Amino acid sequence: MILENFYTIAAKTVIEENKIYVFDITINNKHAIFEGHFPDNPIMPGVCMMQITKDIAENLTNSKLFMKKCSNVKFMAIINPDKNKDLNLQITITEEENGDIKVRNTTKFEETIALKLTAIYQKI
Repeated sequence: MILENFYTIAAKTVIEENKIYVFDITINNKHAIFEGHFPDNPIMPGVCMMQITKDIAENLTNSKLFMKKCSNVKFMAIINPDKNKDLNLQITITEEENGDIKVRNTTKFEETIALKLTAIYQKI
């Protein structure tokens, strides 16, 4: 995990075994990343949101993954970890014929969608 102590998984719900999952996570609003992004007005970097999705996908597939392609990345709301540190991620994972892993993610806080992501990962 690249983002040590950045978040914790509070709950995991399996909607469809080996395919659809819902995670409730809590962001560590005291993490050093927020000292530089930005002091007195912390904002979750988009790349960190994407990394959380990758971390969870690696855990679910028991594989190291390399992002091969992103066909959809939409940052739809700013996440301020002092105000919205509890996030909900719905992750759908499918394995393609060539062995690549397709991941779809919607990240929300309360009822606000913050990220929509569709990516193809290669197992490494």
